[in-house]
Amino acid sequence: MARVAILTASDKGAAGARADLSGDAIERLCRAAGHEVVRRAIVPDDREALARTLAAWCDEGLASVVVTTGGTGLTPRDVTPEATREIAERDVPGIPIALAVAGLRSTPFAALSRGIAVTRGATLVVNLPGSTKAVEEGMAVLLPLFGHVAELLAGPVEHGGPLAGAPGA
Repeated sequence: MARVAILTASDKGAAGARADLSGDAIERLCRAAGHEVVRRAIVPDDREALARTLAAWCDEGLASVVVTTGGTGLTPRDVTPEATREIAERDVPGIPIALAVAGLRSTPFAALSRGIAVTRGATLVVNLPGSTKAVEEGMAVLLPLFGHVAELLAGPVEHGGPLAGAPGA
């Protein structure tokens, strides 16, 4: 089980003019998979606000995984990947590749998502698009990873002792 926080980037959502359907989908899918949703928030499509929230949640140790939704497209207001890059310590490049491959099975528009995955401290941050369908497809890729991610980021893990042929083996 992982502790999950959900951050939605949406000008209209932050103003109360649009329901957070993609955030709702992430929460529903996380809970159905046995993960604990520890926080949800909606912020405007503002790079500074997004980066500030992500950094605070990671630095507090609030969750082992933060999933963002929205702000990954090509419009000038789509700044979630830039905000995420700003707070990143390490890249996790395989996750966006897996998300793109899964999304491309449904639509060629999946190639236009600019979402990234990074770690900061003991937290994985993954960007998903704002579309509910894209979120559902992305969560199908992510959910099987969350428990293992939480274990790996929690601390040192023994992987079976020294390698054969390694010094000291």
